[in-house]
Amino acid sequence: MKKAIFLDRDGVLNEVLSHRVKFVNKPEQLYLLEGAAEAVALFNEAGYEVFGVTNQGGVGLGFMKEKDLHRVHERLQKLVREKGGHITEVAYCPHKPKAGCECRKPNAGMILELAERYDINLSESYMVGDHERDIEAGIKAGCKTAFIGPGPTKADIQADTLWEAAKPILEMQ
Repeated sequence: MKKAIFLDRDGVLNEVLSHRVKFVNKPEQLYLLEGAAEAVALFNEAGYEVFGVTNQGGVGLGFMKEKDLHRVHERLQKLVREKGGHITEVAYCPHKPKAGCECRKPNAGMILELAERYDINLSESYMVGDHERDIEAGIKAGCKTAFIGPGPTKADIQADTLWEAAKPILEMQ
């Protein structure tokens, strides 16, 4: 079985609610956070599969079409590759925020589905997010967790950025 790093997208890998972009609904609105792609490359080098797991309620609410979301994720993967990293797959929940689905975080559906499909050992894996719902999803899936940002959290690790979280994650392996 393999180990993995599951990454929330907005606020962990890319800017959201910043001076440049409010929400990422088009590829040209995606700006990687400093050090995020390099952190993905470090995880890859350490033997982790890296996945994106992101709630994208804007699809269900009609703010963007799924084909546009796929184009955003293609750009994300291209930008990460340019820095030597690789994201195996970006899973997403397209449902409205109160749809009650199993895939929307804080539920663990996306993580569990990826783990089954890619033969991932969840107890040796991490869920990294910038909201407590990401941490809850990781805990429900049986992962270790890392929280990006300030404030109280149930996560195993807390850091200001993905780049800063990379070292303690890799030291705990």
